[in-house]
Amino acid sequence: MSELITAELVDLDLSAETKDAAARALAARMVAAGRVTDLAGFLADVAAREAQMPTGLDGGIGIPHCRSTHVTEPTLAFGRSAAGIDFGAPDGPADLIFLIAAPAGGDADHLSILSTLARQLMDETFTGALRSATEAERTAALIRGDAAPGEPAPEQTEAEPEPAAETADMATAAPEPPAEPSAAPADQPAPAPFRIVAVTSCPTGIAHTYMAAESLEQAGKAAGVEVAVETQGSAGFQRLDPQLVADADGVIFAHDVEVRDKERFAGKPTVDVGVKAGIGRAADLIAEVRRKAALGEVSAPARAAAPMDKDAEPGDGFATRLRKWLMTGVSYMVPFVAAGGLLIALAFAIGGYTINKAPSVADHFLWTESTSWAALLFQIGTVAFGFLVPVLAGFIAYGMADRPGLVPGFVGGAIALTVNAGFLGGLIAGLLAGAVVMAIQRVRIPAPLRGIMPVVVIPLLSSVVVGFLMFLVVGKPIAALQKGLTDWLSGLTGANAVILGALLGLMMCFDLGGPLNKVAYAFAVGGLANPNAGSLKVMAAVMAAGMVPPLAMALATTVRGRLFTKAERENGKAAWVLGASFITEGAIPFAAADPLRVIPSAMAGGAVTGALSMAFGCTLRAPHGGIFVVPLIGQPLLYLLAIAAGTGVSTALVILLKGLRKRPDTRPADSPAPDGAGVTVAA
Repeated sequence: MSELITAELVDLDLSAETKDAAARALAARMVAAGRVTDLAGFLADVAAREAQMPTGLDGGIGIPHCRSTHVTEPTLAFGRSAAGIDFGAPDGPADLIFLIAAPAGGDADHLSILSTLARQLMDETFTGALRSATEAERTAALIRGDAAPGEPAPEQTEAEPEPAAETADMATAAPEPPAEPSAAPADQPAPAPFRIVAVTSCPTGIAHTYMAAESLEQAGKAAGVEVAVETQGSAGFQRLDPQLVADADGVIFAHDVEVRDKERFAGKPTVDVGVKAGIGRAADLIAEVRRKAALGEVSAPARAAAPMDKDAEPGDGFATRLRKWLMTGVSYMVPFVAAGGLLIALAFAIGGYTINKAPSVADHFLWTESTSWAALLFQIGTVAFGFLVPVLAGFIAYGMADRPGLVPGFVGGAIALTVNAGFLGGLIAGLLAGAVVMAIQRVRIPAPLRGIMPVVVIPLLSSVVVGFLMFLVVGKPIAALQKGLTDWLSGLTGANAVILGALLGLMMCFDLGGPLNKVAYAFAVGGLANPNAGSLKVMAAVMAAGMVPPLAMALATTVRGRLFTKAERENGKAAWVLGASFITEGAIPFAAADPLRVIPSAMAGGAVTGALSMAFGCTLRAPHGGIFVVPLIGQPLLYLLAIAAGTGVSTALVILLKGLRKRPDTRPADSPAPDGAGVTVAA
């Protein structure tokens, strides 16, 4: 493992006038040292990090830093500017510039070294030594920790040893100072110190995270306060001991990204600030949390991150989170769709399409009659299908607000069925339930009531609010919209039906099982709750189009195997079965390896299949099953023809596009490369 910084990465006379120029000058040294492979790409990553938050710190320090795919190993370059460079610090320009570069998957060992450096920057002795250093080699040794800030230069280490020995003798001979009288009587223990737990984090988790931790710890020592800090940085984080958190008198959050597992600190006096405040105002933050503790101010219980938010990126916007919430509901709904829909389809296959009029099997069941068994399957499937909308709504709310969202979500979904608002009503009910619970959780609640909030207060209040809205405000308009949409589907004929089929085919094949695919599928399944000619055609078109991508990839690997890798050819064998079973995700390995060729090809074939299925008037009562439910399909031969046509189109396109790929460069090794080509940087 190379050293983090060497003399070649030190510039004691940095002449740059702007932060961009400074970053470029230091990054050029990294390129020359083989630590960065692409100067322009790396500088773009540095600029993107700088745009998130200025990296200037009080005390004349600038720490531009980023994680980048263009970095071969964690590296540090240092520059000292006589004139100073503005990095956005409140107290003015920086004269000590540290450019920190970490690989996209930076290893923990080097990142821990970087964290140690970040803590050292809070030590005035260390920064003073850097300002007075005259040699690049010694400066690099100081930063690496190979030399102490007060240590003399190597040629001076053996000069004048006597004073040190004399000092030691004096220290030995000096009398001990008298003990100070205890402030408390001997029979009473000294009062426990004020205890604070803190969490620090920043967008990249490389520098500010650890500098804030060091600043808080030093300020705590100065104030006689015990401070324990959890650094949630790039090298991972070690959770504070639960007992330490439980015993704490106050909490400080100094962060620019979401604190992980924040609910651990609920119910304590809390100061919540940005990470730079933890660096520059540590003493003020400690004083503030002590003031809140004296006044009895405590934070509201922290809401645990909802299941779909636990892996959210810091920059995820509302649209991204909304998509995840909806996907949560759909993913929990799909097993009910598969079980209920296939049971109903089997019932129709065994007992005919009049089986829905059979009496309840609880009152009439003959073991030897096939119609009784068909009725049993139909009635079980109908019960399972009846959960679709409540489950959809309940788990959308769960995705937003975790378990407290389940009760109002299920209640709202059931009301959507009651008022005939259907699938659209379930979507709205789930979003309303999640929003209501999140709003209730933001209200400050007296400590004695917090224990009953999750099991009594939140379910009660949220169910009342969601029920009121669904029954009296939004339920009827959504029901009217649902009826209009159903009637429109029933009346689709000719060109309109073909266009709808093509659109659904495009949606099914765009993201191969992703959000858009699930929206189209959920739209089709929603129509099966109250089936008619239009909704049955939609279901057929959606399933047919969803079968095309894996079947096309399987066929392409069979007829033009040389265009695919060995792994893809093996995946192609499995794709035959996955496609025939209506598992669109079977094409994902191919799309992940070559999305610009595979996805457009799949979409073209899906659109053809969806349009043909609608044009042929094919119908389907089963929401799943692929070719295994062909006997339940109206116009089965034409249905298979539509699938074959779409598969052929996708196969031809993907073979054509892959065949047009640029061939590997076969020029002789001694022939000149085109301008700008073949330039590499030693790593």
